[in-house]
Amino acid sequence: MRICFIMYPWERVEPKMDSTLRLIHECVKRGHTVAIATPSNLTIRDSVAQAYADVFTKETKVSSSFVSFYNNAKFKRCQLPLSGFDVIFMRDNPPLDNLALNFLDSIHSDTFIMNSLNGLRIANNKLYTAGFNDHENRFIPVTHASKNREYLQRVLEEEAGEKMILKPLNGFGGEGVIVVEKKASSNFKSLLDFYIGDKNSKGNYVILQEYVDGAEEGDVRILMLNGEPIGAMKRVPAKDDIRSNVHAGGHVQKHSLSKQEKALCKFIGPKLVEDGLYFVGIDVINGKLIEVNVQSPGGISRINMLNKVKLQEKVIDFLENIVVTRKNLIKHKKLLTKVIDDANANDQ
Repeated sequence: MRICFIMYPWERVEPKMDSTLRLIHECVKRGHTVAIATPSNLTIRDSVAQAYADVFTKETKVSSSFVSFYNNAKFKRCQLPLSGFDVIFMRDNPPLDNLALNFLDSIHSDTFIMNSLNGLRIANNKLYTAGFNDHENRFIPVTHASKNREYLQRVLEEEAGEKMILKPLNGFGGEGVIVVEKKASSNFKSLLDFYIGDKNSKGNYVILQEYVDGAEEGDVRILMLNGEPIGAMKRVPAKDDIRSNVHAGGHVQKHSLSKQEKALCKFIGPKLVEDGLYFVGIDVINGKLIEVNVQSPGGISRINMLNKVKLQEKVIDFLENIVVTRKNLIKHKKLLTKVIDDANANDQ
């Protein structure tokens, strides 16, 4: 298999916990041809999408230590056509680089891209969850998005609960997520001025969302592969912080999916696959979907440690099966085409 990871710069990888490194290591260990490139390395030459990529040189023995593998990795810099790869694995960090996706539009029919370009475009925002059509809000919290201050104030006033979650629409990694209490609504105007921006500007959209009971106790990160959950962990926020993200000071605990969480995964799985979102991380509180992470979902290393598993093996198994299936289809198509060509030749 020939696979290219389009990702953040190699020097920013944290080898002890980096999920992308686990995926790369598994590919190299299996003997696949592995290249890495950043979005800024993409280019077009003679109307062909290419990348200045660093290709791993194949070693006789691959270290089982991720830190050692990272520190001793050797590359060969090449300019390579992207359609020559069997798989392009998108692993760049948010925010989404739409320009980079434009470079890949010409190859999506030739090469399997995970996650798909259209999937990345439609799902890389906090409004994607509205597309699951959960009209009874069994799995999706009641969500409002606007930059109209008067409307948002009315939503807060009419909320049955005593508090709501406020966050910027374009935020990521727990950035800007706060709890708004109705009893402190006198400060809400100031908060909206801060989040939305100056009244003379176009303004930024914000999300005002139902507060899900149990949020103060943390959330659950579930990794989904081909519409099915393959691993999960509980993320507990630091003291006096609503955010459960590990880089925001939270810590993780072992977690087994509840009946409600399994039902949630079953509910959203088909749409994820339909949208080409084969590997995602979902954030769940009390059985409700808070966010879908589609660009570079993390958690592999921590879930591995908590459960003594190797989730990267399942991910690469999936990709290998995809590549084999695609190659078999192409081979079968050529055989069928030959039958038609031979029949036509015999008539002449």
